[in-house]
Amino acid sequence: MNFEAVKSIYFFEMARTRRTLLQSVISPVISTSLYFIVFGAAVGSRIQEVEGVSYGAFITPGLIMLTLLGQCISNGSFGIYFPKFTGTIYEVLSAPVAMTEILLGYVGAAATKGLIIGVIILLTANLFVDVRIEHPFMMILFFLLTAITFSLFGFMIGIWAGNFEQLNLIPMLVVPPLTFLGGSFYSVSMLPPFWQAVSHFNPVLYLVSGFRWSFYGIADVNPAISLAMITVFLAICLGTLGWIFKTGYRLRN
Repeated sequence: MNFEAVKSIYFFEMARTRRTLLQSVISPVISTSLYFIVFGAAVGSRIQEVEGVSYGAFITPGLIMLTLLGQCISNGSFGIYFPKFTGTIYEVLSAPVAMTEILLGYVGAAATKGLIIGVIILLTANLFVDVRIEHPFMMILFFLLTAITFSLFGFMIGIWAGNFEQLNLIPMLVVPPLTFLGGSFYSVSMLPPFWQAVSHFNPVLYLVSGFRWSFYGIADVNPAISLAMITVFLAICLGTLGWIFKTGYRLRN
């Protein structure tokens, strides 16, 4: 393992975040704060509690997950797509660096950025609501698995994308609706039986439910099932990337 190569790619990507601090850090924090203000005032005044938890505190895990998914996918996809777009990917591919080292560098940086933003959102949430964490180990586990998995997913999107429109297609048009409809701002138990059944086909439901359980001990889905689902998705991403590296699919396009 060439750790020097991994470190170089990792710190190069982290340096890009420092150069775009307003876009990378400040913007997500402001957006999340607006969610607390708007939903707290408009919805929180009508829904005082959900399963014994104040509405503002109830939506906190969903907001963190919403931001985490978006940031990890965005950073993971842009990190590998931009070298393809500028042609600098040839420098990386011609260097004595293995594909696994490239993956560790780019995905590690994307996951780190997402985790940093997630922690900042969690700290920001404490300014608005009383947040408690009943299962800290499981919270960290869900946090890490989600960040790594969706950074890998974003990396796959960056390899697949042939232009900026395709790069933003899934992060902008697919992920947000799934997250909003995945129980981020409500409990699935509030829905009619038919829509409860439909919601269980939404993979984001399992992430939000498991993450919320780690905070308050309440969940729409058994936490073990949620953990199994994110593990399966991680395995699928790793398997797909293994095929991509083996075939060289679109790495040079």
